[in-house]
Amino acid sequence: MDEDTGQDHARRLYWQCRRGMLELDILLDAFLRHGYPHATPELQHDFARLLRLPDQTLCRYLLQGETPDDLGHARIVRCILEQH
Repeated sequence: MDEDTGQDHARRLYWQCRRGMLELDILLDAFLRHGYPHATPELQHDFARLLRLPDQTLCRYLLQGETPDDLGHARIVRCILEQH
């Protein structure tokens, strides 16, 4: 049962990474595939929270270099950008 829940969670994250803006899709998908599996539970939680933000906010953080005020968001944005 845990495996199904894990697969459902991964599938949900994958679809949340599909933002409709190629640049965001590339960054988020790359982190989900390569960084997320090795991330700490805290960073995984930060990533899931980040995906709840509107596209415009994600663009400011990931593409325009704005630093989030939220420490968890700032931490995961830094990880995503460092990976890429």
